Amino acid sequence: MEKNLPGTSRVLTAAFAFLLGLELTVGVRGFSAQADNAESAEETAESHLGRGYDLVKDERYAEAAREFQEALALKPGLVRAHYQLAVCWFAMGKTQNSREEFEHLQKETGNDPRVLYYLARLDLRAGDTAAAIGKLSRLTAAPPFPDTPYYLATAYLEQGEFTPAEKWLRAAAQADPSDYRVPDHLARVYLQTGRKAEAEKQFELSSQLRQRYDEGCRQAVVCSQLLETQPWEEAQPACQQLFDRNNVDKLTTLGMLYGQHGHYAEAVQPLLEASRLDRNSSEIQHDLGVTYFRLKRYPEARAALEKAVALRPDFFGSNALLGATLYTLREDVAAYRVLGHAHALNSQDHDTADLLFKEALILADREEGQKKYDLAFAYLQTAGQLRPGDPDVQQRLADESKLLGRTSAPKRSDKDSPQ
Repeated sequence: MEKNLPGTSRVLTAAFAFLLGLELTVGVRGFSAQADNAESAEETAESHLGRGYDLVKDERYAEAAREFQEALALKPGLVRAHYQLAVCWFAMGKTQNSREEFEHLQKETGNDPRVLYYLARLDLRAGDTAAAIGKLSRLTAAPPFPDTPYYLATAYLEQGEFTPAEKWLRAAAQADPSDYRVPDHLARVYLQTGRKAEAEKQFELSSQLRQRYDEGCRQAVVCSQLLETQPWEEAQPACQQLFDRNNVDKLTTLGMLYGQHGHYAEAVQPLLEASRLDRNSSEIQHDLGVTYFRLKRYPEARAALEKAVALRPDFFGSNALLGATLYTLREDVAAYRVLGHAHALNSQDHDTADLLFKEALILADREEGQKKYDLAFAYLQTAGQLRPGDPDVQQRLADESKLLGRTSAPKRSDKDSPQ
């Protein structure tokens, strides 16, 4: 039902909100003054969590840590915030703080593989290679991160156990053939075991991989500059040097550069190739979703963004764009749910709030049409919280209250909220 969207199609409304880019900032303001205290505290914690995620993406770990601490001050049992705070401490080199958080999480989560991985790396930093091996060995069947075998091999190497070190370095090379650290360590194993010729080959390979990495960085800079200053026909040949089907970093960079400069159709192929190489990257899935959205390929955008959100549930950008995509596809109930979560993560983003408001009214109309007045009332409450001064919404709330035999609008609670 479109009576609440006069003169504007869903596609244009959703696209307008995101067409100019997704450099989305995350706010810390609470959801609504009308919500009860417990709900407000939870939503404010979610906002801090969302802002922290965004700062981590930009490697601003000290600022991110403060956001996660704020979230935990409001909601101490928020496991996701504990995990992200521990990662921030780890990245900042605050090993004792990081260990305390991860050990707390180990008890809470029952040996989550990601937690064991970081505890093992902290053991390595502390020189306790035996403890690191004990933890990392438990993760080899299903490594939580691609470099898990590399760190297991490093621990064996530091203990002077060259046979298992070689085994896991070979596994590490299969997991990431472009990691120049792996042949460097393999060369050290060969030197220690008297295989000098093989060691020299591995040192040479490590040098080549490092040079390729540096060359990839140079190519990315050149590509970006050409896309900024030259016609597409002149920039494209230089940019395509980044297209390497075996290098996920180059492919991702190329797709991002094309997208940033408006060449969305050309961005699809490198991002698809990158997703083939790294199926568990939320960043690649997000970039692919953005690209499809801008090409108006909404079903494909939805699939990519749903993967991005599954991999990183509290990243505002993916949630916001997924909500806009679902809105465009008229998946109203799903859009309402996703947009509600995005709004909780960033209550200051007006585009997301506007779409959530529109969805609330669309769903209220639908429930009214089916004479489900309790649900319609709950959706209208959401709309009223988003725009407290909207006279039409306030009038509809009053009308619904009369239909329901209520003398005043009650506070919004979980049982009132449509699912």
